Amino acid sequence: MKVRLQRLYAALMRHTGRMDYTPLLLIWATAVFYSVFCFLLDLDPIGASNYNTYTLQALAWRSGQISLGRDYPHLELAVFNNDWFVSFPPVPSIPLYFLTFLFGAATPDHLLVKLYLLTGVLACYYMLRRAKYDKVSACAFALFCSAASCLLTLTTDGAVWYQAQTLAFALTMCALALMYSGHPTPALLLYALSVGCRPFNVFYALPLFALFILRAHRQGQPFKTIALRLLPGVLLGLCVAGGYAWYNYARFGNPLEFGHNYLPEFSTQGGIQFSLSHLSRNIRTFLFGAPFSDSLAGSQLNIFGFSMFFSCPVFFALIVWVIEDLIRRRFSLIKLSILLAFAIQLFCLLLHRTFGGYQFGARYTCDLLPYTALYLALPGRCRRMRLPEWLLFIAAFGFSLFGAATILL
Repeated sequence: MKVRLQRLYAALMRHTGRMDYTPLLLIWATAVFYSVFCFLLDLDPIGASNYNTYTLQALAWRSGQISLGRDYPHLELAVFNNDWFVSFPPVPSIPLYFLTFLFGAATPDHLLVKLYLLTGVLACYYMLRRAKYDKVSACAFALFCSAASCLLTLTTDGAVWYQAQTLAFALTMCALALMYSGHPTPALLLYALSVGCRPFNVFYALPLFALFILRAHRQGQPFKTIALRLLPGVLLGLCVAGGYAWYNYARFGNPLEFGHNYLPEFSTQGGIQFSLSHLSRNIRTFLFGAPFSDSLAGSQLNIFGFSMFFSCPVFFALIVWVIEDLIRRRFSLIKLSILLAFAIQLFCLLLHRTFGGYQFGARYTCDLLPYTALYLALPGRCRRMRLPEWLLFIAAFGFSLFGAATILL
């Protein structure tokens, strides 16, 4: 008996020695960081947000309603047939639906956005470790593709806009990690749910399918086998899309309308939500705009946006990686699919009238961060973070920390 226990203990020690404790360290570091950060800025790290649109939607669902029944003047609500509706896609209300049974209207909105960011970071770390990055580099790149950007600002408040973007980030990053690991069904389900947070995330379909199909084909799988492996996930995704269409039709009589066009600023005040007329202004601001401008009071942060390359410096690194791949002839169809989807989604975002409004940097470009993580995971790169990337990462995180402390709702 004693010998058996000794063998069991030895096996347990060997298994424990092989375990990767970095995710636990990331969780601990995140908890410490937000505890200190919120304490210094006198922020509530876990409580309810004043911009609790998704919680109100969840409470309406519990009462059997799809409209809110009355106006909340401080929220962005769609007005249709003399009733008030949530003007955002519905998926972020799903976790809040269950949380209302525990917390009522006081759901932990501020905590959720932090958990969504952490989930995306862990998924990115998992994908990069699968891609053979060392632990330190995988951890640093996971943060470079997430917290070292204006995404960090979105975790200071669990407001409706921030919940949608952080949850979309988490779902998309998990979908990419699962597809990279060869699990298409859950990957496509999570991808479909991410579209129910941020509709333009639909363009992630291109790299997701390219990643799975091209890799499976290189492994010698016939296209019939590939199609059969994709079929359950595709059907689940179509069911989710059908749910969105039904929900939109039930509210607005249009399966493609989730409510933003019925905001007063677009329906009665003459504003145009998406238009080519917004493109040149947004390009000047969100591609080439400087973070600071001079005024009588001195240099001031541009609180209505500036270049995405300053607010998300990993995009600048992405340009360098692409140039390196082209020069060294290691570009591929999967990498092309990433860049093509990235460009199409960015173009669509640049057509929006506000691009996020009051913000640090270019808030909408947070939707593009998972593309950079997938590009890193593909073959042809050094599997460690190099010195210039370390320097850019540290500078990016410092600037993002400044932005998170400066731009508060």
